[in-house]
Amino acid sequence: MTDAPPEPPSGLRALLPDLAPWRASRDFRRLWFSGLISNFGSFLTFVALPVQLKELTGSAAAVGAIGAVELVPLVVFGLYGGALADAWDKRKLIVWTEVGQGLLSAALLLNALLPTPAIWPLYVVAALSSALVSVQRPALDSLWPRIVAHDHLPAAAALNSFRWTLGGVAGPALAGVVVAYAGLGWAYGADLLTFVVSVVLVVRIAASPASHEAAKPSLKAIAEGARYAWSRKELLGTYAVDLAAMFLAMPLAVLPFLADELDAEWSLGLMYASVSLGALLVSVTSGWTSRIHRHGRLVVLSAALWGLAIAAAGLAGNVWLVLLFLTVAGGADMVSGVFRAAMWNQTIPDELRGRLAGIELLSYSVGPTVGQVRSGGFAAWWGVRTSVWSGGLLCVGAVGLLALCLPKLMTYDVRTNEHAIRLREQREAATQAST
Repeated sequence: MTDAPPEPPSGLRALLPDLAPWRASRDFRRLWFSGLISNFGSFLTFVALPVQLKELTGSAAAVGAIGAVELVPLVVFGLYGGALADAWDKRKLIVWTEVGQGLLSAALLLNALLPTPAIWPLYVVAALSSALVSVQRPALDSLWPRIVAHDHLPAAAALNSFRWTLGGVAGPALAGVVVAYAGLGWAYGADLLTFVVSVVLVVRIAASPASHEAAKPSLKAIAEGARYAWSRKELLGTYAVDLAAMFLAMPLAVLPFLADELDAEWSLGLMYASVSLGALLVSVTSGWTSRIHRHGRLVVLSAALWGLAIAAAGLAGNVWLVLLFLTVAGGADMVSGVFRAAMWNQTIPDELRGRLAGIELLSYSVGPTVGQVRSGGFAAWWGVRTSVWSGGLLCVGAVGLLALCLPKLMTYDVRTNEHAIRLREQREAATQAST
């Protein structure tokens, strides 16, 4: 007679985050804390950099151009970074890119301390930072499935989202106060300190060498990953939906001007923080995500809700309503992110994980990057609020069209998907062989 399976949690416990990955993996805990600390500092710079450009230029287009200078490094190094993640030790890649990010924060700090800060270093640092992030993220994203059990990956995605949103809420909210009352130098200096602490934590996790089946970094290896992604229409759906949502409805570049237009300059930090607050609210009630199996449907529905909420924020004339709708948008984006990560981590083979993570990076980074250019350009031509609400409505239409064109995304079920079943069996066999 076998023991009956444990009953699923009910009531409030059913909403609380699943801590199984946290309890089971020491490396997960170290990497989680490292990400929390560095993300906190990065969000300080995320707010400070456009504010400094606004102060130096007074131009919405100049602020939106941050996205333009980030785009090429993002595309080039995202794809090549994925190949590096498959061929090199993932821990070493993460450590050295964290060091590089810290040096860039130091450069921003030195420039901010000049009597007359220069404009061009802001764009140079933005481009170099984009390159380093593009190399790091595939290594980081492909490392999680190695240090977390297969069935714990949705819970790990939710916990990672919670980590990101903690920094996203506290960082922008604090940045608004720090920049206004202490100065830009303090924001950049705090970011530098967080990278130092992060490196100390990451060097303590176990080495993660390349799989013996991984290809060497090359254009051929990148093309192999692209062919695999193209063959998986449900994965293509996750990439396309997120790309459309972020390109069409990402308003962050124009938030400084929206705050001015609403005569609420004090609300800028809260606007940035509201998006992360919505994500945080989803994260702390993410227990339900481990019991969802049709991940593709949730990706589509949450992306459509993101667009509706952004449109409502653009149409609202009251700053408190704007903050409310931005919070709803952030929560919807977090739901989409959790289930996209679950689909990626539970179905992609280890030897291709880095290259597919590079493609994933493009899907969730190119959209916001180019979206900054779109929103800044639309704001310059037709007005700030029109830029925001029109992008939201275009997002809803695009997501609906993609759902019709990619039916495999809507029918995806982790219990029956052949790729998820194969990977689960491989992980179980590897676990049994090691015991």
